[in-house]
Amino acid sequence: MSNNYCVIMAGGVGARFWPLSRISYPKQFIDFLGVGKSLLQMTIARFEQICPRENIYIVTNEIYHPLIKEQLPGYSDEQIILEPMRRNTAPCIAYANYRIKKRNPDANIVVSPSDHVIFNESAFIEHIQSALKCVEKNPWLLTLGIQPTRPDTGYGYIQYDDKNRYVPDRRIYKVKVFTEKPELELAKQFIESGDFLWNAGIFAWKLKTIEQAFELHLPDVHELFAHIEDKIGTEQEEEAIHTTYSHCRSISIDYGVMEKADNVNVLSSDFGWSDLGTWTALFEQLKKDTNNNAIASPSDVFVYNSKDCIINTPKNKVVVVQGLDDYIVSESNNTLLICKKKDEQQIRQFVTDIQMKKGDDFV
Repeated sequence: MSNNYCVIMAGGVGARFWPLSRISYPKQFIDFLGVGKSLLQMTIARFEQICPRENIYIVTNEIYHPLIKEQLPGYSDEQIILEPMRRNTAPCIAYANYRIKKRNPDANIVVSPSDHVIFNESAFIEHIQSALKCVEKNPWLLTLGIQPTRPDTGYGYIQYDDKNRYVPDRRIYKVKVFTEKPELELAKQFIESGDFLWNAGIFAWKLKTIEQAFELHLPDVHELFAHIEDKIGTEQEEEAIHTTYSHCRSISIDYGVMEKADNVNVLSSDFGWSDLGTWTALFEQLKKDTNNNAIASPSDVFVYNSKDCIINTPKNKVVVVQGLDDYIVSESNNTLLICKKKDEQQIRQFVTDIQMKKGDDFV
């Protein structure tokens, strides 16, 4: 049996892609690129080339169980890990660790979001295979860093020690520091320095190594899940997990573990990556017309005197856009968004305001 396992995190709501991405049908389940597969299905297909299918686990919110079953019909309920509430990535990973431990305490694990786009799949597969080989031999928490192409303020950054390189794979460096999404001027300095990478949110480690890291850096989370270890895989698991999550704080693996540990290394990577986290990120991946407008929808769209816009509207609808410069225009179900692309970071606040005033029907 292979010791390589994969955990796909698929519980997010994709609020920055509202109104197309909704709580009831978030972006990982949507075919954003028009290729006939959702982002989740594309992610699973990549990892099926790395790990045996039976070694792939999907962690998601309980409400998305029917969507997972619909989009991944070959996956068993044992492989679908259901969270009763959102608690960010650290509890999500802790839960998956114990599910995998029941099968193989010697597992090597790669953890990945479900909604990234990879344009060079062969290079991606080679990077992940190399990462898994390295963590099998070394007690590391390994993260993948992407060679930056621009000073983007939408990504976190990883600074690495270019004098502390792993000889067997010279793309791997000791991590100096993690930095959350910076202001533009700081991002420019990062790019100019040459020793920063984008944080891809993809990790590899041995099960025993990440367990020790939780025990050391997140003892409260570790103790909650260790307390119910004997119930994982039994009829008592669901009730135990509901209780555990109700007492567990919300915290990311980056903040809770990666930024604190001293055994963190980064694999410098370049395989055509986008986290497709924003409308602008999608805009960059789509074909443009002569005025650099991207039409990301099956509807009939007529554009006049407009440039640098991304337009996504429902099929069987005629849409006319006139006189807009650098806008997002998106309609989905009962909601229309018209927003400057440069102001798209405010979309999360729009969603919060609407939810407070109008309830969940519009989010």
